[in-house]
Amino acid sequence: MVERRRFGNAFAYLVLSLGVFVIAFPVYLCFIGSTHEQSTIANGQMPITPGGLFLPTYYKTLFVGTSGTTREPVGQMLLNSFVMASAIAIGKIAISIISSYAVVYFKFPFRMLAFWLIFMTLMLPVEVRIYPTYKIAADLNLLDSYSGLALPLIASATATLFFRQFFMTIPDELIEASKLDAAGPFRFFFDTVLPLSRTNIAALFVILFIYGWNQYLWPLLITTRDDMQTIVIGIKKMIVTADALTEWNVVMATAMLAMLPPVAIVVLLQRWFVKGLVETEK
Repeated sequence: MVERRRFGNAFAYLVLSLGVFVIAFPVYLCFIGSTHEQSTIANGQMPITPGGLFLPTYYKTLFVGTSGTTREPVGQMLLNSFVMASAIAIGKIAISIISSYAVVYFKFPFRMLAFWLIFMTLMLPVEVRIYPTYKIAADLNLLDSYSGLALPLIASATATLFFRQFFMTIPDELIEASKLDAAGPFRFFFDTVLPLSRTNIAALFVILFIYGWNQYLWPLLITTRDDMQTIVIGIKKMIVTADALTEWNVVMATAMLAMLPPVAIVVLLQRWFVKGLVETEK
């Protein structure tokens, strides 16, 4: 029996509250700055209470644009980032789960060599192979396109390893039962393996979506038009060299909007994490 101590619980809540404050206070200041005028922020006189420019600032940010080196509205940047992040997450999961299924359940020559070759690509991130990847994308006319943003990043050795380790824990009795029902490899995959992998897919989707959302170097190289740039690139271009010319209220509004999709993905898929923990305990 675990002894409950009031002091111990109070200390734990105090540490937790302090951690939440350290993380959330900068976000709160960013929101406050997005509701005030640019001059108020530039002069260092920004209060800690919201201003009266919430609707005008966010309307300008979403639909009008800024005066930095990019003049595209943030709404288009959010769409570009969402399409890229979703395509990367879905593509990585689809390729990884199929390749892991083949490695675990099919007996073919050099299958472990194929797996280890996939695993070795962990040592070759996109920054290392940036030039040949860009050359291939340019030769295939993928510049300034959603395909160019997503396709070079959808291969994932980490997700392949993750699914392989999970598939190896599936009992052999399920395979025998599937054979008795005259189920082929495709039916076994869709009726048994895929439903069992839902919590793993949800967890990977959150991680890979945030990975794609935060990409900076590859979108910077692959896009030359302002209407194809992502939200991360847009924030950087909004901050000009002269601080007086930077619309800090719009920059902070853009930063707040850039946080919403990843937070929404985490909130929507949170129950799958909880379900996975409960099933693990059982």
